[in-house]
Amino acid sequence: MGRTPRTTRLSATNRTRWHQVRFWLVMVAGLAAAIAGAAFAGAGERTVTVGIYQNPPKIFLSTPGRQPAGILWDILTRVAARHSWRLRPVPCAWDQCLARLRSGKLDVMPDVAYSDRRARTLDFGAVPALYSWSEFYRAPQVVLNSIKDLAGKRIAVLKGSVQESYLGTLIHEYGLRDVTLLPVATLAEGFQMTADGETDAVATNYLYGNSRARRYGLDRTPITFQPAQLYYATARGRNADVLAAIDQTLNRWQSSPGSYYYRTLAKWEGPPPPPPGLRRLWLGLGGLGFLLILSVLAIAWQRRMVAEKTRHIRITEEKLALILDNVDAHILIKDPQSRYQYVNRRTAEFLGAAPEEIIGRDQSDFFDAEIVQRLQAADREVIEAGQVLVTETSLRSRANPEDRAYLVVRQPLRDTRGQVYALCTIATDFTDHKLAQEKISQLAFYDPLTGLPNRALFLERARHALNNFQRTGAEGALLYIDLDNFKVLNDTRGHSKGDDLLTQVARRLSTTVRANDTLARLGGDEFVLLMENLDPDCQHAMTDAERVGTKVLQALRPPFALDGFTHTVSASIGIAMFSDAGNRVDELLRRADMAMYDAKNDGRDRLKFFNSAMQDVLDKRTLLETELREAIRHQDFVLYYQPQIDAEGALIGMEALVRWNHPDRGIQPPRTFIPLAESTGMILQLGDWIVRSACRQLALWRNHPRLSGATLAVNVSARQLHDPDFVPRVLAALDEAGAPPERLQIELTESQLIDDTETLIGRMLALREHGIRFSLDDFGAGYSSLSHLKRLPLNHLKIDQSFVRDLLTDPNDAAIVRTILALGQSLDLAVIAEGVETFEQRDILLKMGCTRFQGYLFGRPSPVQILEADLAARLNPPATP
Repeated sequence: MGRTPRTTRLSATNRTRWHQVRFWLVMVAGLAAAIAGAAFAGAGERTVTVGIYQNPPKIFLSTPGRQPAGILWDILTRVAARHSWRLRPVPCAWDQCLARLRSGKLDVMPDVAYSDRRARTLDFGAVPALYSWSEFYRAPQVVLNSIKDLAGKRIAVLKGSVQESYLGTLIHEYGLRDVTLLPVATLAEGFQMTADGETDAVATNYLYGNSRARRYGLDRTPITFQPAQLYYATARGRNADVLAAIDQTLNRWQSSPGSYYYRTLAKWEGPPPPPPGLRRLWLGLGGLGFLLILSVLAIAWQRRMVAEKTRHIRITEEKLALILDNVDAHILIKDPQSRYQYVNRRTAEFLGAAPEEIIGRDQSDFFDAEIVQRLQAADREVIEAGQVLVTETSLRSRANPEDRAYLVVRQPLRDTRGQVYALCTIATDFTDHKLAQEKISQLAFYDPLTGLPNRALFLERARHALNNFQRTGAEGALLYIDLDNFKVLNDTRGHSKGDDLLTQVARRLSTTVRANDTLARLGGDEFVLLMENLDPDCQHAMTDAERVGTKVLQALRPPFALDGFTHTVSASIGIAMFSDAGNRVDELLRRADMAMYDAKNDGRDRLKFFNSAMQDVLDKRTLLETELREAIRHQDFVLYYQPQIDAEGALIGMEALVRWNHPDRGIQPPRTFIPLAESTGMILQLGDWIVRSACRQLALWRNHPRLSGATLAVNVSARQLHDPDFVPRVLAALDEAGAPPERLQIELTESQLIDDTETLIGRMLALREHGIRFSLDDFGAGYSSLSHLKRLPLNHLKIDQSFVRDLLTDPNDAAIVRTILALGQSLDLAVIAEGVETFEQRDILLKMGCTRFQGYLFGRPSPVQILEADLAARLNPPATP
């Protein structure tokens, strides 16, 4: 807040606000012109087609006879007579008239309000023919006294009119709810609908509304909006001579108070426009005309005309004052010495005084010295340059000391000699909007936990940094920082302690970086540091990157205080240089990531640079990824099955294990491709294939004499479990195959229980309702919570084979196995021992109370054909010798 104002090109966000500002600027400048006063000073016969729509008294077809009439038709008829034109009227609805005008089927159309959108397809005259505003006309029983009363109302509005687009913006800006705009083909239709109770009110220009409201029994409302300049218009690039002739005549007539133009206005009771010098400003011309008439003309009929025009001026000024006092902006006029000449109600409230107490005073009476200096500097710039100045700044007054953000528009006002005699200022307070934009930006580009840039902002800055490297040759480096063993803290102490640690790590890392570096959090315990503008010599740049990386490692080594205990953490850092990344952000990230894993494999708490050996690994991984995608597309996989046996040697189930049937390397075990499928997201497609294949096999075994009662277990990955479509996919696979759900068993690992446990339990319960069973695989090797374990709808626990392998020699493993068996019994869960390879292992497990086994002793994983052929021989192994 409090920064120096600056001239700025408006952003897309503020462009709409600037178009609104233009309306108020026009009106205020018109009021200033009226107060100050000012003085203003063919071709052959042709047929001109003119669009006529019903908008009396401006333009309409009279009844009876349906002849063109109205203010704008009378003016055009006189111009046509002077230039030997033959006018051919073409009746049409408003939107039809506009369409015909754009296509060139009409030469000219009166009564068209200017807008930037219309200016793309139409040409407008330089001299406005009329100045108007819009009002609402309501049914007698409807309450409509302010803009906020529009909420819940049905409003009829002319289809394709400026009122329709303006009201849409107004409703959105005011946050009004349940406002229904009903487009109508004609204004008469809109008035009739309101009279019949089909709408609550109708929006139209005040000329038409005042002339028709009583006929339909409608009441005029105090709401005035959308001042408009009305022009004659032609299709873009056509009939420029027609517009020029109209402009020339209007310009001459409007500078002469007794001209045909003013007599026509008096005939139809229309409002006078401002002087041509300020003809964009819609209220001032009448005042000048009336003052000139009063000072020059003395005869009685002229006095009566002056009195009538003066009455119009007074009414118009009262309406303008009402509009300006109710607009949500500060509007004011100052003389070249920065003394206030006019302030609206919003400005008076901000300055803390009544308007009459402010007029004639200097802004130093209301602001402190620093703000006065800024305001005067901006005012001088506009007065000296004679141009509009748009700035963003912060303001506070002595009466309102809170800093607020403002969009400020300053417009110079000129006299008849072109000299700037005053300054009009409008300031559209966008503090709340700016704060909302900053909040949106914070959420979109910054990590909510640490406040550091997130992945999206990092990628944007990394792309910019690599482009800068290509342009300047200044080297750069990316440091990929991963905390060592962070998962242990998260799993044992809870996520809140993990979040606390990450927040403190971010603060320490921030102390090690240079001012122009980017430190970001990619997610989890992964941070990246982007270093730009290093020495162009790669070796020197690597030295700088290594020095910063060493500082990072040292900064993380002191213990962290975590709510009652201390925790020590280290990090592994991988570094990749810009010059090795081929100007690709993903390549830079991948190389730094590989170097980081090399640092972890080398003992952790160290840093490594990416090298060519890592590139070989990267190339092999890239090739493997391509081959795996092709394999999934062609379904080059097969399921192997391993038996599960009870204490009597009877088959109780099988586990389905996927193998990749590689076209060159033959059958590949899961360890060669499952981790890659997990990291790339291909596990979703592969896992879906495994579940569907297993269900089809269960369906085939329904009538098998030895396999119909066996369960079939399939392993499911964490990514599958967190896929919202997991449950319907499993149920669809069972339904399509016609497999019995109670024979399907889904195996989970302990690591899958850590994240989003509530969602996981909900999906398990949904599947269990259909009879599907669940088994917890590799139990004892992870960090599962007993409180979670009790809540999970499990049927089996599987003892991890690492405990079975050393069961006979390691007392700790034996104790763990006994504990798991006891836990299973207390939770009423069946326990299966994995990795049973010897009779001795089976026998000691039997003595401990384990009655279910799986392992090479009973059968290796094999294709279904081999399993079925060898099943009888493998189900009953010989007794121990």
